[in-house]
Amino acid sequence: MRLVFAGTPATALPSLDALLASTRHDVVAVLTRPDAPAGRGRALTASPVKEQARAAGVEVLTPARPSEPEFLERLSELAPDCVAVVAYGALVPTAALEIPAHGWVNLHFSVLPAWRGAAPVQHALLAGDDVTGATTFLLEAGLDTGPVYGVMTTTIGPHETAGELLDRLAVDGAGLLTATLDGIEDGTLSAQPQPTEGVSLAPKLKPGDARVTWTHPAASIDRRVRACTPEPGAWTTFRGRRLGIGSVRIAADMASEALPPGEVRDLGKDGVVVGTASEPLRLGLVRPEGKPDRSAEEWARGARLAPGEHLE
Repeated sequence: MRLVFAGTPATALPSLDALLASTRHDVVAVLTRPDAPAGRGRALTASPVKEQARAAGVEVLTPARPSEPEFLERLSELAPDCVAVVAYGALVPTAALEIPAHGWVNLHFSVLPAWRGAAPVQHALLAGDDVTGATTFLLEAGLDTGPVYGVMTTTIGPHETAGELLDRLAVDGAGLLTATLDGIEDGTLSAQPQPTEGVSLAPKLKPGDARVTWTHPAASIDRRVRACTPEPGAWTTFRGRRLGIGSVRIAADMASEALPPGEVRDLGKDGVVVGTASEPLRLGLVRPEGKPDRSAEEWARGARLAPGEHLE
């Protein structure tokens, strides 16, 4: 099929690479978000998808909005059979959805109708799901409501972060997207309506969602830290300043210890632990405000923890 690929972050690259390598499909253009400020210098930076498309010699389209008449005209000129979508990052108007004969086929990183929205992987971790996956579906005006072409599932690792899980789903999902497009071209695959039960929403996590509440059970805090890694980054405060929490582990060997929620204790060679509503947590990496990541042990030595000090 003649394809346009729509995507923006690095998460979309495995799918773009798979379609560029396909002998059955021809990627005639790539649609991505405009260059945006990034890094400490806030210099305008091209998206990972734009960089990859340039390297492959593929035309790149970067409208501020996909409703722009110039973009719609160019999409019509390209006459794609289908637009393949992975984390494009903008709402697609009906006028654009109607141009390709087979519509826009989106790869979404959950098993729909669970976790519709911008942060499905993060919310699956927050909820303590054991299994997640990816879904290909026909894009329509509603939020991830279109009929489904294909699904893959995978077990979530006990210590997997959102970043690690998303990387894994991006690679596995590329195969699902390619197989879906193959089936559409062959006429062997048709989209089926999503179930009406089991709908849940996954809005983008904000920094306030990433604050650790030490009065929660250890397992809940562990899920929040993993769900917010790498973005927006879990955090707490210590002595009135923000302290990033890069990783934690449940201290099962200390389940009988009476450590008040939030109390932080340096155990020397046994690490740094924090009290919760259940068993304590061992801190892994932390990030003092304005400083790079370091081990909790290194941080504790520098902070010279006093007895009874708390993370808030």
